[in-house]
Amino acid sequence: MGRSETRTRLRTLLAGLLAALLTLLTGGCSAGSGRVTDVGATGGTRVEGGTATMALPPAAGPNWIFPIGAPGYLASYNGALQNLLYPPLYQPVRKGGTLTMDNPRNLAEPPRYGDGGTAVTVTLKKGSTWSDGRPVTTGDVKFWFELIRDNKKEWGGYSPGLLPDNVKRFETVDDRTFRLRLDRAYNPAWFTANQLGQNVVPLPRHAWNPRNESPRKSFARLLGHAKRLSAFATDPLWKTVSGPWKIERWSTSGQVSLVPNRHYTGPDKPHLDRVVFKPFTTADSEFNVLRSGGVDYGYIPPSVMAQAGRFTERGYRVDPWEGWAITYIVLNLNHPTTGPMLRQTYLRRALQYLIDQRSIARVVWHGTAAPTRGPIPAGLLARDPYPYDPTRARRLLAAHGWRERGGVLRCVRPGTGPDACGKGIRGGQRLKLSLLSQSGSTETSNQMQEIKSSYDRAGITLDIRQQPLNTVLGTTVPCKRTEPLCSAWELGFFGTAGSWYFPPAPSGEQLFATGAPSNMGNWSDPRADELIKATEYSGDPAAMRRYGEYVARQVPVLWTPNPAYQVSVIRNDLRGIDQNPTLTLAPQDWYFVTKDAKDAKDKKRAGRG
Repeated sequence: MGRSETRTRLRTLLAGLLAALLTLLTGGCSAGSGRVTDVGATGGTRVEGGTATMALPPAAGPNWIFPIGAPGYLASYNGALQNLLYPPLYQPVRKGGTLTMDNPRNLAEPPRYGDGGTAVTVTLKKGSTWSDGRPVTTGDVKFWFELIRDNKKEWGGYSPGLLPDNVKRFETVDDRTFRLRLDRAYNPAWFTANQLGQNVVPLPRHAWNPRNESPRKSFARLLGHAKRLSAFATDPLWKTVSGPWKIERWSTSGQVSLVPNRHYTGPDKPHLDRVVFKPFTTADSEFNVLRSGGVDYGYIPPSVMAQAGRFTERGYRVDPWEGWAITYIVLNLNHPTTGPMLRQTYLRRALQYLIDQRSIARVVWHGTAAPTRGPIPAGLLARDPYPYDPTRARRLLAAHGWRERGGVLRCVRPGTGPDACGKGIRGGQRLKLSLLSQSGSTETSNQMQEIKSSYDRAGITLDIRQQPLNTVLGTTVPCKRTEPLCSAWELGFFGTAGSWYFPPAPSGEQLFATGAPSNMGNWSDPRADELIKATEYSGDPAAMRRYGEYVARQVPVLWTPNPAYQVSVIRNDLRGIDQNPTLTLAPQDWYFVTKDAKDAKDKKRAGRG
C-alpha cells in the first residue's frame, strides 16, 4: 500500500477516535458539567494559601529523590521534583523567545571565566540556608563534587571526559566562593548551561555526612536511602532541604504532596499551602478526573483539541506545553540477536524511511507534534534527511541482500561486502524486531501500530510490548553484549511527552557521545564524538549545525514525531504558571485568585482542599 492508502486508514482511525471521545465529553457528565470557577483568564484578587493539584504523565510516578540521578531513574518529573527540594546553582528560564541561565532564583551569582577560559569562579548568593538554619556553603558544593568524582560511573549524568573529569582541581576560596580549574578552555555559554546548569547541586554535608565518611562510603549509604521509595516522606535524611518546598507525603504509587519550606531564604517563597502531584495509569483516566474538576492543572489527549472550547466554557484555559526536545525510538545495538542488524547504517536508514512522521504528527497527534529531524530541535536543522519513502527503503534493503519470502524479509546474501546483509547477520535470518513501548497513551499506541503496519508492508516484523514508563526507562539502559540485561530489549520508546529535553545548549554529550549516560543504544561514532567536542569548545553556531546534520544522517535512533509535553488544561483561577520548555517546575510562583476581595478573605480562612 502507498501513501494514499495510509492516509485513508489514518483518517478512519481519527474518525473513530473523535467519535469515542465526543461521547466521553458529552455523556454522563453531571459531576463535571458546571463551571469550576467564575473567574476569567485574567483579573481577580490574589489568595494566599490553598492546595493545587497537578496531574502527572500517564503511567508515570516519581521514584527518585537523591539529587544525583542514577541510570534508569532519569525521568523528567524526577528531576523537576528534586529541583524543588535541592535546587541546582543555575536553572534555565525563558526570556522572550530564548532560554537563558540568568535566572533570579539561581543560588549563585553569574560565573566568571578567567585564565583564557580554563578557570571558572562561582560565588554563592548571600543568605542561602538549609531548612535547619545552617548556611549553604562552598563545602556543600564540594561535597557534591567529591561524590560524583569518586562514584562517577554510578551517576546517570556522567559522560566520559566531562564533569568531573574535566575539572583538574576544586579550589575553595572562602565559604561562599569556589573556583574550578579546568583541563582546557571551553565555550563559556556551553559550560554554564550544560555543566554548571542543572548539574551542580549543593548537598547538606553537615546532615548527610556528619561522620565525615569517605565519598565512596557516604555515596553507598546515600544510595541505599534513595532506593527506599516507601520511606521518602519519613526518612530524616530528606528533611534537610534548601529549596522552597519540603516533602509532606510520597506514596509508592507515585503521588507526591509538598508543603512550603518555611525556612526558605530565596526570592520566590511559596504562596500555596500545598502542591499535590497526582499519578494516573492512562491519559483517559486523567481526562475523566480532569473533566469532573478533580485536578487543577491537567492535560487533555491531543485528539480532543477540537473540543477545547468545552473546557474554556467551564473555566479552564488550554495551553500546549512545548518543549525544547526531540523524540525517538532507541535501538539496542548490543542485543545478541538483533544488534548485528541494527548496527548496519543502511538498515537503520531503511527503517527511518518507513516512518511517515508527517502523517502521524498530523493525524495521530492531531497537529500537536512535529517531525523530529535529528539529534537537535528541528528548528535548528534545515531539512529531514530521511522523509517517508517506502520505495527507497525497499530498494535499500534489496541492494544489501534482503529478499521477501512469504511476506517476510530474509537475508539471502550474508557477508560483509557492499551488497551483503552485513557482519554478524546469518543467511536466512528474518528481519524481525521487538519494541518495548510505554503504556498509558492512546496516541503512542496508535503511532506504534502505524509504524508496525508500515513495516509489515515492507516485510519487516515488529512485535510491540507496552509497559509503564518507569519499567521502560529501567529496562532500556546502556548495556554490554555479555550482560543478561542486553537480551531484555531490542527497541525502546519512552517519548509520549518527548524523549529528551535539552538544556539551553542542545549538544549531544549526554545522548550520542561514545559511552554517554543516556546513549541507551550503545551507539559509537568517532566523527560524531569530534563534532560533539566542537560544540563544547567553540562558540561558533555552525558547530552545532554540523553536529546535528551528521548525526541525523547516521540514524543512531529512529526519529519519530516530537509531541508537545502535554496539552495543558489549567483552572482560570490558578495563576503564576510558566511552562518552561526544559520541563522545570516553579509551583512556588503559583497562586489562586478569586473574583473579589471578600471571597479572597473567606477562602484564605477556609483554605482549599
